[in-house]
Amino acid sequence: MQYNTNTTVGNTLDNPRDKLGFSVQGHIKIFDPETQQVFVNKRNAIHYENMAVALASSLSNQGSGYIVEMDFGNGGTRVDNTGIITYLTPNTVGSDAGLYNQTYAKTISGPGVDSTRNFMEVRHLAGTAYADIMVNCLLDFGEPNGQTAFDNSNNADTSFVFDELGLRAYGVNGTSGPLLTHVIFHPVQKSLNRMIQVEYTVRIQSLTAGI
Repeated sequence: MQYNTNTTVGNTLDNPRDKLGFSVQGHIKIFDPETQQVFVNKRNAIHYENMAVALASSLSNQGSGYIVEMDFGNGGTRVDNTGIITYLTPNTVGSDAGLYNQTYAKTISGPGVDSTRNFMEVRHLAGTAYADIMVNCLLDFGEPNGQTAFDNSNNADTSFVFDELGLRAYGVNGTSGPLLTHVIFHPVQKSLNRMIQVEYTVRIQSLTAGI
């Protein structure tokens, strides 16, 4: 018997049960894990093109696409001499998008990573149509190298007064992959006298509960 594979595929794609939509949302919390002081608590922007490619690469076992790095930068805001902050638009267009001015990067998964402080986990409640990727990243007292001793800088342009942050995917053959998310916030200084913890939640949710 000869099967008409084109007709079969066509009928499958026309099945309304197969026409599912997904949304991706992100949220970050930046705080001092010792004092529990919260510096930033807000949603972020998703780079939809890069996220789609990353999800497809991960699902098809291409060895790339999964979250591997958290990038930090200081180019997301402009502060005038009166202290007024202007926030730039997150970079979410173009496959080669990046932070405005990346000054530090922290690997959060893979060999050599302290998995007690920098790790990812998936959280899902049975019966719900979403799953959360929980990304945890800790900047310890001694990192990054070259930071100032105290968090009292009056210069928002120094390398480790961060005002932008993003998640980056693992690229082909171990290269730095595409930017998946980008968030811009008021400047937060990383200095030797305090740690900074970042809790980054990426929620992947089905827009179709079932038919």
